[in-house]
Amino acid sequence: MIGERTLNDPFWRTTALEAMNREQWESLCDGCGRCCLVKLQDEDTGAILATDIGCRLFDADTCRCKDYVNRSTKVPDCVTLTPQDVRTLPWLPPTCAYRLVAEGRDLPWWHPLVSGDPETVVEAGVAVRGRVFASEDDVHDDDVPDRIVTWPLRWPKKARALGKALSPRAQPADTSSSAASRPSSRSLTSSEKP
Repeated sequence: MIGERTLNDPFWRTTALEAMNREQWESLCDGCGRCCLVKLQDEDTGAILATDIGCRLFDADTCRCKDYVNRSTKVPDCVTLTPQDVRTLPWLPPTCAYRLVAEGRDLPWWHPLVSGDPETVVEAGVAVRGRVFASEDDVHDDDVPDRIVTWPLRWPKKARALGKALSPRAQPADTSSSAASRPSSRSLTSSEKP
């Protein structure tokens, strides 16, 4: 996976995604909330466009799902990630630990499994806390295209800068041009494009 392995390597460096137990799999989520933002898909290009609108079950203060266990029932287009998904879905955020591990990369310095602190994902500017405009239930469909933002689709500069000083092993590749997150079933028409 990443360099040479030792007996003291953490599980994400030594265990294939398919072989992880539930606790290991769930702990890979850094709690950033980027995958819980509403996305639009451009009808002409197929590009995924992120918004600063949270899913109806997203708690913008904690960056967690309000009903994680029942999310797929309450939000039918919520994606329950599998090892196969993270290898084939190009729209996962570039900072997503599932994506990083699937690509054979290490977790960054700010990931709670590395730092031991769930707040480092916020300190690094990766979490969406404080950047969510509203819940999708509070925004009219016609207004959603006005909320398109680019920051969820990029690796945060702050995370890169601090990472260079703190952890030379955990440097991200340049993924600023890749699409991210959960696509909505709603498409963006030509007249709605920004």
